[in-house]
Order: sequence, then structure tokens, then C-alpha cells
Amino acid sequence: MAADVFDQLVALLSESKAKFRVIEHEAEGRSEAISVIRGNRPDQAAKAMVLDVRGGGAGKRHVLAILPGNRKLDFTAVAKLFEARKCGFASPETAQELTGCVMGSVPPFSLNPALSIVVEEDLLGNDTLFFNAGRLDRSMELDTKDWLAVARPRIARIAAQA
Repeated sequence: MAADVFDQLVALLSESKAKFRVIEHEAEGRSEAISVIRGNRPDQAAKAMVLDVRGGGAGKRHVLAILPGNRKLDFTAVAKLFEARKCGFASPETAQELTGCVMGSVPPFSLNPALSIVVEEDLLGNDTLFFNAGRLDRSMELDTKDWLAVARPRIARIAAQA
């Protein structure tokens, strides 16, 4: 299924006339290690995490949080943003079901309408973003403006203070 996600991303970005390039590399899903392999700064890496957001008026929802590769998530900020009581990581099974990807290969795109996207605004200071593209052995470099136009994320402060 992960190859399907990669193919869907290439098609989506090509149709949108986005400026991107595919990077083939050894299989790796850890943010720090993959940034070294790709040759990008960790703060240029778009790290994607599937979250469960619970409580409040809307019940349980799922969110794809996008952070710079060198930052950690502020769970309280995400819960507050979505007017929920609690926020935590989705189970690996739920994350794979929602994204079609194994952990470490989730791209900063939602190809599932049940998964809304929120991005840490500090990530948007980069001209381009780097991310695993639905596979552990394929990454992309993508123009940040094109990512914003295609992904249409909610922009907020969701990273823990360094």
C-alpha cells in the first residue's frame, strides 16, 4: 500500500504543477538519520505524526501534525487548538490505516478526509521542505509554497518550546 501513497503523491504534485524532486535512498524513517542521508538540515524536514484528539464537543478525531524534524510536539497546544480535553499519538495500527504508510514514512499530506492537517508555523520559514514520501526508501524535496497550496494545513504553534 505504501507504494500507492508514493504514486498518489507524485500524481497529486504533478497535477498541481508543484516544484518537487524525488530522492531515492536507503530505507530510513528516523528524522535525524534521514536528514543526514538526504543532506538537509533537520529543521527543513517535515515530520508527520498521526494523533488522537479526544473530548470536547466533537468526540474523538484524528489529526496529522507536521513539525520541523528537530522539534517535539506540544500535545496540550494541539488539544487546545482542536477544543479537546486530550491529545496523544494514535496507535501504529490506526496511523497506518489512516495514512496507508508504515511509521516513519508518513508524508505531510492527508489523502484521507478523516485526517485533518496542522503544521507548526516555524516550519514554513523554509523555502523547501524534505519528507519521506510514503516509503522509507523515497523522499521528496518540495517548494514550501506549493506544499501549502496542495496540503492546505491549519497553521498554528504546536511545537514544544526548545
